[in-house]
Amino acid sequence: MASQLNLEELQKIASWMRYHILTMTTQAGSGHPTSSLSGVELMAGLFFGGFFRYDLKNPKHPNNDRLIFSKGHASPLFYTLWAAAGGLTAADLMTYRQFGSPLEGHPTSTFPYCEAATGSLGQGLSIGVGQALNAKYLDKLPYMTYVLLGDSEMAEGSQYEALQLAAHYKLDNLVGVLDVNRLGQRGETMYGWDLMAYENRIKAFGWETILIDGHSFPEVLSAYSQAILVADKPTMIIAKTVKGKGISFLENQNGWHGKTLDQEQLAKALPELGPVDQTVRGRVSPPEDLKPPELHPQPAPPLSYAPDKPVATRKAYGNALKRLYPEFPQMVALDGEVSNSTYAEILRDAYPDRFFEMYIAEQNLVGAALGLQARGRLTFVSTFAAFFSRAYDQIRMSRYSDPNLKFCGSHAGVSIGEDGPSQMGLEDLAMFRAILGSVVLYPCDAVSTERLVEAMARHRGISYLRTTRMATPILYSPDEKFPIGGCKVLRQSPHDLITVIGAGVTLVEALQAYAELQKEGFAIRVIDLYSIKPVDDKTLKEAAAATRAVVTVEDHYPEGGLGDAVRTALAATPTPVFCLAVTKKPKSGKPAELLDYEGISAVGIIRKVKELLHKLKLAAS
Repeated sequence: MASQLNLEELQKIASWMRYHILTMTTQAGSGHPTSSLSGVELMAGLFFGGFFRYDLKNPKHPNNDRLIFSKGHASPLFYTLWAAAGGLTAADLMTYRQFGSPLEGHPTSTFPYCEAATGSLGQGLSIGVGQALNAKYLDKLPYMTYVLLGDSEMAEGSQYEALQLAAHYKLDNLVGVLDVNRLGQRGETMYGWDLMAYENRIKAFGWETILIDGHSFPEVLSAYSQAILVADKPTMIIAKTVKGKGISFLENQNGWHGKTLDQEQLAKALPELGPVDQTVRGRVSPPEDLKPPELHPQPAPPLSYAPDKPVATRKAYGNALKRLYPEFPQMVALDGEVSNSTYAEILRDAYPDRFFEMYIAEQNLVGAALGLQARGRLTFVSTFAAFFSRAYDQIRMSRYSDPNLKFCGSHAGVSIGEDGPSQMGLEDLAMFRAILGSVVLYPCDAVSTERLVEAMARHRGISYLRTTRMATPILYSPDEKFPIGGCKVLRQSPHDLITVIGAGVTLVEALQAYAELQKEGFAIRVIDLYSIKPVDDKTLKEAAAATRAVVTVEDHYPEGGLGDAVRTALAATPTPVFCLAVTKKPKSGKPAELLDYEGISAVGIIRKVKELLHKLKLAAS
């Protein structure tokens, strides 16, 4: 492809970008100018060499090429690049890192040209995989996805998860640009300037590789020309660059990572750039005005379960995806090679083009999901609840992209049985509750599961559904409603002395405890707290006011789970809250044995209720 600009004009833009990288970071008093200076030619060549196609007036155009800065600390380069394209002004650049400015220290969704929040290294390539999957297999559009990578972050295992999956899915619409500037935060990176070390590794995963001098515009332009012609595999441009390029006392000097110039140093540096034409700008090629196939929602079929046949909530999750897909045709599901356990395979078998197998690579699983949802996909992500802990950095970082992501963690709690603690999700409620603005749901039967999956599909944001391995009885009729933030009072009377709150398997145990206690003449209130976050404060406070004590029961560690949610909701009320949870190191065994062992079975609930009733009787006397 011929360059839109001649080399002299590209050099002028590069000088302009370096000038503003330096001035904006000095003005801010913080940032990463040297990491930004090394990638100027790589990015200017992409944008203004005639390769990158983008409608700056419509960042949501479905056929725009996509650019992700995995090395998010190079945000000064990112912002100056869009400024050079006319997307913001030089004055805008001077607001960098100021409170309220969309030009944050690392890119987030507050900046309109940002595909996804980055900054925690090793995540951008996975996001790019999701974008490229969408283009190739769902939208079927010719847009390209480019990811700027740093050499330091190539030590992250998540990169190699992404490399594998990109090659597996033959993502020839994905181009990585590896900025090998040799120096990390505290010194030389693992391989320094040994480009062959990177090439050998990346090529071994099935990628095309192109080695270049990253400061030579002819080599940069040639590399992009080659990359867009590669078929059936992704391409990595591996570029030797110099950290701090363009300023003699910064070039290839250790100790400058994350440090800015003071005014005196800036005055010394700027003349080295030569005359800078402040009026120069580049032009980005427009995309073809193509759109994805139109989607036509259809009403979902009715929900139906035999009332006398127990069903595992994990299976109801898969049933729900299949049932709801006609109503939500933008749905796509990803799974970490456990779809026959999470039952995401039910959607896969019914709509194979709406399912992506991501294998045992949970970090890439979440990163790719983030990329897919950025292109408008209603993305459901499933694996064992315990394994989301491997990808928690990706999950917590996704929040800063304002995403619409749905997570389902199966095999939660000690109730999974003989597999033992390595497979038991016992921290997942705490993990997802800690995410700002998240929704955390924990159904007890197949009906509530399906209704909560539907609620997740309608809700925009991050939501988490906890499912369990064992089958549980059908407790609700198909027409029951389950709004996010609600709960169900399943047993109550004017004579209730204690409120017992459960969710999932412990709700079933609580109902068994109710039946046994009722035979002995003890009245308790039973609440299904299916929405762990947000909680139904109003109903919980009413129950606390009507009874003498509250007992929560959960198949989760005490910290951060259902009990903590209830305690927070009832913090201002005088009614005491007692929490039954997993407090012993779990082991293998039958589900019933493990629930008993942890004191969260019907037996444990009855024991706790009687203990409290005895104390209340003594107190009354």
